[in-house]
Amino acid sequence: MDFAENDDDIFTGKEHTPLREDAFAISPEEKMERIERHFAEIMHTLGLDMADDSLKDSPKRVAKMYVHEIFGGLLPENKPKISTFSNKYKYRQMLVEKDISVYSFCEHHFLPIIGKAHVAYISNGEVIGLSKINRIVDYYARRPQVQERLTMQVVDAMKEALGTKDVACIIEAKHLCVNCRGIKDTASSTITAELSGIFRTNPITRQEFLHYVNIGSLI
Repeated sequence: MDFAENDDDIFTGKEHTPLREDAFAISPEEKMERIERHFAEIMHTLGLDMADDSLKDSPKRVAKMYVHEIFGGLLPENKPKISTFSNKYKYRQMLVEKDISVYSFCEHHFLPIIGKAHVAYISNGEVIGLSKINRIVDYYARRPQVQERLTMQVVDAMKEALGTKDVACIIEAKHLCVNCRGIKDTASSTITAELSGIFRTNPITRQEFLHYVNIGSLI
């Protein structure tokens, strides 16, 4: 794998966000204007009184929220700038960042995905700041998503940043498209895992990671 070519932001495929080639042709401001206009039409179609004090500014709020907040991961300028540092302490064991908050939206019904991510890597000479792992998860979560893709994107981004294949990510999340509509199963959650390098090939390393994140022997 060529780490330098692992750019998720424009190309599409099973592990990439399905974006059109002209996805960045208009500015965020113009996107907000269009979303505001179209969302106002949706509210009007639903029969809502757009003159009501509680509703009249909702299209503008939703437009800003879509572009700059919950779907801010669609803007390449928001991609975290990741700097690496030499592993001067010669730490040779895995580093695990667990219980990272995940807030995303399913791309099928545009309803929330809420859960936790557990990310681990083994340094081959470089390390990154702990908060950068959280930022990577947050960046790829803040876009219309499927959980499988999100899990793979986090691992790919970590591999690119660190120049190592020894990366793992497990995400456990509730999908409100399952919890509050359709089957309306409020108890279920979804677990996805992407294991790379030694986490995939060495069962002892894999089990150690699962032990740290209290998953057990699910994989």
